[in-house]
Amino acid sequence: MSLDDLQLNLRNLTCDDYPQLKGLMDKVYHDIGGAWPRITIDRLVAEFPDGQIVIEDDGRVIGVALTALVDYEEFSNPHKYDDLIGKRETIQNAKDGDAMYGIDVLIDPDYRGYRLGRRLYEARKEVCRQLNLKAILAGGRIPEYHRVADSMSASEYIDKVSRKELHDPILSFQLSSDFQVKRLLRKYLPEDEKSQGYATLLEWNNILFEPAERMLESRPTQVRVGAVQWQMREFASVEAVLQQVEYFVDALSDYQSDFAVFPELFNAPLMGLQDRAAQQDQMAAIRFLAGFTERFKTEMSRMAVAYNINIIAGSMIEEGDDGRLYNVAYLCHRDGSIERQAKLHITPQERRDWVIEGGEDLCVFQTDAGRIGILICYDVEFPELGRLLADQDMDLLFVPFWTDTKNGYLRVRHCAQARAIENECYVVLCGSVGNVPSIENLDIQYAQSSVFSPSDFAFPHDAVMAETTPNTEMIMFSDLDLSRLTVVRAEGSVTNLKDRRKDLFDLRLRDWSWKSGARDQDDS
Repeated sequence: MSLDDLQLNLRNLTCDDYPQLKGLMDKVYHDIGGAWPRITIDRLVAEFPDGQIVIEDDGRVIGVALTALVDYEEFSNPHKYDDLIGKRETIQNAKDGDAMYGIDVLIDPDYRGYRLGRRLYEARKEVCRQLNLKAILAGGRIPEYHRVADSMSASEYIDKVSRKELHDPILSFQLSSDFQVKRLLRKYLPEDEKSQGYATLLEWNNILFEPAERMLESRPTQVRVGAVQWQMREFASVEAVLQQVEYFVDALSDYQSDFAVFPELFNAPLMGLQDRAAQQDQMAAIRFLAGFTERFKTEMSRMAVAYNINIIAGSMIEEGDDGRLYNVAYLCHRDGSIERQAKLHITPQERRDWVIEGGEDLCVFQTDAGRIGILICYDVEFPELGRLLADQDMDLLFVPFWTDTKNGYLRVRHCAQARAIENECYVVLCGSVGNVPSIENLDIQYAQSSVFSPSDFAFPHDAVMAETTPNTEMIMFSDLDLSRLTVVRAEGSVTNLKDRRKDLFDLRLRDWSWKSGARDQDDS
């Protein structure tokens, strides 16, 4: 048969298709009883029309997938084929079932080789997703087992098929369609002599499933991020800086952004409120800057509430209770709460000129627009941090940064893009621009703010969702689909998180709570 002659159409089965369906089932299932009676098909179509799928070629039914709704807890455990069948060969369809059960998938032998079975399986999966069902279950025949039954057990046979040491036309196909063998079913279909009465209990999990009671509390799937590529400039007052901040927050809010992101140390121009001589004492200048942090936290938290937007308040210098200085990013939630993430790795310049200390806590923050992490500039160059955040189900990683040269910027950019790929998350990079020679330590800036994605088919070809014009003050938006992260982590071309060799290595964050006396001394 020529491919040019095919006129394929995928649709739902109707009761009028029964004569063709009977002929096809009698042809394919001649060894196990042939077709279902009409009453069985009519009832199945009436009770679960979405689950009955056919492929036709120019009006001729050449492939069929029959499916029932079942209770997952019941049918994910050992059962027999007869547990699905009621009186007069009616299929027990549970109207309130939370899973699909694959009854039959069959292709006309004249049409094999066109991968039509895969089309039916993919259509079933899409129905499962659309109906928010937990999984697809199936009792799979192993028709080639009778050839080797004298030399190996059914379990050994399944293992060899899984390793591709043997081929079984049904099991091999099901495994290639992302189904997993949960267990071996004995006496599943006794009249199936080729399978010796055995079957595999197969399962395909719907990774997008949300239990009904959690639907209102479920994580969002669409998130809009707005970033400010901030220009460093001279300001005459604190009020002038806050006015500029509010201008951008207002603009991002007008576009219904879920997040407004500012760069690292975006309020550093406030050091210019001192005279030039005072700025020469860099330790005094940075402590002067730390004096404004509480006001900025208060005002930006107010903006988050007033403009209904979560604000990643770049980073600011914080003076701790011990008098030490920290570089801290603040997350101002739109409900009014504030959380902090200190920079953990301090650059040589920060240590030498400002005596900045590194923080000790690494957090994933739960927001109303996903689970996020924050790594300030240099921190993103340490891949362990991104992986620790990914292990806590982070969706978005925000990287406020401040770099003066292009090579410094490229270090941050390339590392940020690597974090997006290896941790299968979105990364938002936000920096500052402008030349301010009149202020000590603010001579030059270089930035091109960007949003990166994993590198797979569901995302842009270069894994760049959005980026700004280099060295230009502007705002940037990007709409992020969090459900694509769920899919790529489970079914991507590569699955970096899932494929880690945890039998060879692991990663953990040390518990330093004992340093502050927080941990019970009896446990030490």
